[in-house]
Amino acid sequence: MADYYEILSVSRSATTAEVKKAYRKKAIEHHPDKNPGDATAEDKFKMAAEAYETLSDPQKKSRYDQLGHQAYTSGGGQGFGGGGAGGFGGMDMDDIFSQFGDIFGGGGGGGGFSGFGGFGGGGQRRVKGKDLRIRVSLTLEEAANGVEKKVKVKRKKQAAGVTYKTCTTCKGSGQIARIQNTILGRMQTSAPCTTCGGSGQTLDNKPAGADAHGLITDEETVSIKIPAGVESDMRLKVGGKGNEAPGNGISGDLLVDIEVKPHAELQREGNNLHYDLYVSVPEAILGTSKEIKTVSGKVRIPIDAGIQSGKILRLRGKGMPSLNGYGTGDLLVHVNVWTPRDLNKEQKDFFENMKNDSHFEPAPEVGDKSFFEKVKDMFS
Repeated sequence: MADYYEILSVSRSATTAEVKKAYRKKAIEHHPDKNPGDATAEDKFKMAAEAYETLSDPQKKSRYDQLGHQAYTSGGGQGFGGGGAGGFGGMDMDDIFSQFGDIFGGGGGGGGFSGFGGFGGGGQRRVKGKDLRIRVSLTLEEAANGVEKKVKVKRKKQAAGVTYKTCTTCKGSGQIARIQNTILGRMQTSAPCTTCGGSGQTLDNKPAGADAHGLITDEETVSIKIPAGVESDMRLKVGGKGNEAPGNGISGDLLVDIEVKPHAELQREGNNLHYDLYVSVPEAILGTSKEIKTVSGKVRIPIDAGIQSGKILRLRGKGMPSLNGYGTGDLLVHVNVWTPRDLNKEQKDFFENMKNDSHFEPAPEVGDKSFFEKVKDMFS
């Protein structure tokens, strides 16, 4: 499947200006107004917009280059509002026209709504409500297994009984044309109508408690499905759960920032987890079994007789799942032999007698790796 660079026909070293120029060319070529009723052209238009959204943003571009197309579009990138792994369903026409005003000549709004959405009848653009942003905290277990969270969100909605009428200033187009004299001759430009904010409609009947745009603030419970494998600072998008817009506008989105809380016993490193296991001197000498915690429950593991402090036991598949569905990390158990600080006389006498016993003399074997070798293995 073509990646973002191939979609825009640019090299991986293309500058932001080159990316913008390439996107403008693709957008004009596949614009819905130029290709009415052509579903293929519309898909290419959306794909170009999605590619431009990522490649024009230095942070998103860096993450895209790092993860690759498949992993990024499966959720490892900025948002999860797409149409599935490797698909281009993450943006709709409303997203495109509202976000890229510098390309299509759009502008902003106010009073709980901003930008413009897709074209409606007669070329009229639709005002889009403002996006809302919240932060959701997860336990490590929730991040590992996926979870559905219900959160209360205060969002603007059209008041019951509100009605709108066609704006008399722009005649419902949402745009005001201006003629300017330039050195190249008379040029016509358009800008959002200041009377209606670009919606093409003005308030007709304002219910009690509504603001100047016919909106009220209401609290709503929103269900958010969080996929397994998320990490802190990732962002999900719940479409249409931001502020509503007046008239025939479209709702903004709810942006959900993820925070995974630190775990008391497990430390995360990418998809791998680390666990510090302490055993006593007798347990290390004689061998035993220990119950340890994982993100999917407790497991019991054997501790071989004569195990050395610093030994790392790898439990394959007991780490974090990959967000793009490519396997699961491991749980690395770091064995630490606990040396007691306080001994009674009998215990001290025993170890005094063992000082000169050859069995207690350190005798590292060839297979016993140094600390630095173990660290190197962990990151290889």
